[in-house]
Amino acid sequence: MSSQAGIKYYHHGRFKVAGGVLPDAVTAYETFGDPRNPCIVYPTAYGHKLSLGGEFIASCFLTRESESISHRSSQHCRDGESVLDPEKYFIVTFALFCNGESSSPSNTPVPYNGPYFPYVSYADNIRAQHAVLTKELGVSKVYSVVGISMGGQQAYHWAVVFPDFVEKIVVITSSARTSPHNQCFLEGPKSAMLASKDFDGGHYTSKPQHGMRAFGRVLLPWVFSQTWFREHSYLFDGEYSDLHSFIRGNGETPWLENWDANDMIALLNTWQTGDISQVRDGGDYEKALRSIKAQALLLPSNTDLMFAPEDSEIEMTYLQNAKLVLIDTTWGHNVGYGAPADLDFVSAQIKDFLY
Repeated sequence: MSSQAGIKYYHHGRFKVAGGVLPDAVTAYETFGDPRNPCIVYPTAYGHKLSLGGEFIASCFLTRESESISHRSSQHCRDGESVLDPEKYFIVTFALFCNGESSSPSNTPVPYNGPYFPYVSYADNIRAQHAVLTKELGVSKVYSVVGISMGGQQAYHWAVVFPDFVEKIVVITSSARTSPHNQCFLEGPKSAMLASKDFDGGHYTSKPQHGMRAFGRVLLPWVFSQTWFREHSYLFDGEYSDLHSFIRGNGETPWLENWDANDMIALLNTWQTGDISQVRDGGDYEKALRSIKAQALLLPSNTDLMFAPEDSEIEMTYLQNAKLVLIDTTWGHNVGYGAPADLDFVSAQIKDFLY
């Protein structure tokens, strides 16, 4: 499967965001399949870029023939029909503001460059994505929004910001709001970056390697479960020789090779402040959940240290039309990253829900 002419960029012009205004906001996106088919939106999550083929689940669901898929992902993807089949659906993938492809601290001209980039909320991202769908792509209805982690939080926000525009949402290892515990753990990697000797308050003139390496090291143990580490799954069948080589290769390298430090902090701020009840219900979380019209599928991981499965169980008590299926895995937040059985399970659940 290939995208239609690769990554595209939609210019919004002057665009208001929660923290100010962008003189010429840009949303990066890709499309797959026929625009006449039902539309499925797949937004990016933290650490993911369209140019890198998305995260593992996205690459298996959407781009299993793409040359941009990592070798580890391609080893575990199944042949045959995709879950999000471009022969049946028109699939649109969106890059979050601050991910380095849509408008971000690293690619915005003065005076909003670097640390001066305004705060952007989830709702800002959804309004921008809606503009692309309706004004550029001619989409009048979204059949489903499917997302993992920050992508799942966007799915929830879609159902609140445009309640009559979305029929279904699939929320994988995510939640409708960032829990206090989630907010607290994010202070760790953020503080590691901000306190580093080379970050310089975001005014660095070369890549702040000390800060970025520290950020990645603090974040990494939250991605996988304690059992996953106990079973030495970090060796990846011999790809890494020991824990320290895994930390360097998986905890530092992706950030150093693909990211800008200010982008990492700005995007983390969007994640940290996520809460659907701030969109229209004045902080009434229960009311916001009860008001969701879209049919929902919640897929939490039983070992997720970031988005606790208990949060999804609580959400289920207020959602009017939802199903929760717990993913039994040792891979924590990174469900499917290296376990084909997990990916098969998640794929089957989504396929049944959509079809």
